[in-house]
Amino acid sequence: MEKTLSTKDTTEFRDLSSQTSSDSTSKAFFSATDNYLPQRKLKPRHVQLIAIGGSIGTGLFVTIGTGLVRGGPASLLIAFTFWTVIILMLTTAVGEIVCYLPTASPFIEMAGRAVDEAAEFASGWNFFLVEAFYIPFEITACNTMVHFWRSDYSPGIAFAIQIVLYIAFNIWTVRWFGESEFILSITKLILAVGLLLFTFIVMVGGNPQHDVFGFRNFNISPFAEYVTTGSLGKFEGWLAAWAKAGFVCVGPEYLSMVAGEATNPRKTMRTAFKTVIYRLAIFYVGGSLSVGILVACNNPQLIASVTTGKTDASASPYVIAIQNLNIRILPHIINVVIILSAFSAGNSYYYCASRQLYSLAKRGFAPRFLCLCNGNGIPIFSVAITTVFALLSLLQLGKNSSVVLNWIVNLCTGGQLINYGWMTITYIGFYRALKAQGFDRRALPYRSWFQPYSIYIVTFFVWIQIFVIGYTVFLPGWWQVSDFLFYYLMIFVNIGLFVFWKLFRRTKFIRSKDVDLVSGLEEVEAHEKAIALEKDTQSDKWYDKALSWIL
Repeated sequence: MEKTLSTKDTTEFRDLSSQTSSDSTSKAFFSATDNYLPQRKLKPRHVQLIAIGGSIGTGLFVTIGTGLVRGGPASLLIAFTFWTVIILMLTTAVGEIVCYLPTASPFIEMAGRAVDEAAEFASGWNFFLVEAFYIPFEITACNTMVHFWRSDYSPGIAFAIQIVLYIAFNIWTVRWFGESEFILSITKLILAVGLLLFTFIVMVGGNPQHDVFGFRNFNISPFAEYVTTGSLGKFEGWLAAWAKAGFVCVGPEYLSMVAGEATNPRKTMRTAFKTVIYRLAIFYVGGSLSVGILVACNNPQLIASVTTGKTDASASPYVIAIQNLNIRILPHIINVVIILSAFSAGNSYYYCASRQLYSLAKRGFAPRFLCLCNGNGIPIFSVAITTVFALLSLLQLGKNSSVVLNWIVNLCTGGQLINYGWMTITYIGFYRALKAQGFDRRALPYRSWFQPYSIYIVTFFVWIQIFVIGYTVFLPGWWQVSDFLFYYLMIFVNIGLFVFWKLFRRTKFIRSKDVDLVSGLEEVEAHEKAIALEKDTQSDKWYDKALSWIL
């Protein structure tokens, strides 16, 4: 039987985490027992930057060019705007669950409470596999970005450095992860804002050529044709841009995963969810508008990069535009920040994968030893297993093994959208449970918009995206087994996981009136009381207050 925490227990864990002597630190690190739990050490400024930085990846700077080539600037802007609205509605819905029950992996745990235990099993393993296999992908992506300058070195050196840094940031204390992501996210934030400002400046003539080109590139081919010609070709171009938006515009999963280790989680997570939706809308919509302004969709260099599958900085629409404008230093600065973005993404995946594995073990869906934490609150064995996935990046050193790695990563990429599908199902179950049990949603720490209508809209379009995203493989002459598996294998994997657990444990769909909406709240409330007592005796540092206000 799972043990709940009293206020006394919470205080003991907090006191343990505050030990500073080398002996206690060593003991805390090397001992892992049931007596230790993850510690809430992520401050509001950490969570705010993780919320923004975790949703801004290399796709916004580099691979967005694929959507521009296939759809054209107008299709890209419309597709990104449309999908951003869907993602923001999903984010507010998941935020309602997370702020109500800010535990480890809250939106997946709620699937087991409000839908079916088999749903939690399937969605939990789906999320873990996606995050775990993205780690070696980002490690190799960083190495690819370095090739922008030179490639006469052993990539194994770069891989080893990244893996060691990931371990260092994630194995000692969650505060190290928070500080590392705080700094890395600031660099991504500066780049994203800087590129938006750069676009405006150069389009009005602030460039070495003094060319006031404005929206000239929108006039070339606002709606590009893809697969076929005519109106159907333009529609398929929009579908291709929409598909790219599905992978670039990241949802609420990364912000949600820090809820179990956030200080004063309900207040912290509520503020983060309220502010992140507007900022992401600016970056996603603004980013799609910017690349359409800067580069024509028929640019030979951009087309060549998309055709050959290049993913380094030379494939970035921003870098292509800068080179065309003869601005010499800026491409190198952008490449540095893109490398940091890829590194940050891998760091986030590393954290999310280890915490998701911890959550699976805690809930009985993985071996029990994986939920054991050391004295610093780190699920040490889950981190160790996650490190094994990071080591898969070394497969890139061999020609044949690198093909295997690429296949594994591509197969799991489709699971990202399926994760959103599980979120929609989970929220519907959560909403119905609140209604059936007489909960007043107005009393929730955070309330999402226009429910239940918005979640029905999100559900419809998310599942449409899941099934339509790879439609080209069914067109005459387009069939490839690898492409089919890339887009659709994870659907069958999730069905298999769900059916397996349902038959193995003979689980039943949970009726709304029987949904557990209470377990876990005691620990959260005890922590909030402890935080209130601490604030009565000590105040936050001035820079924490300043950064929290700015962010």
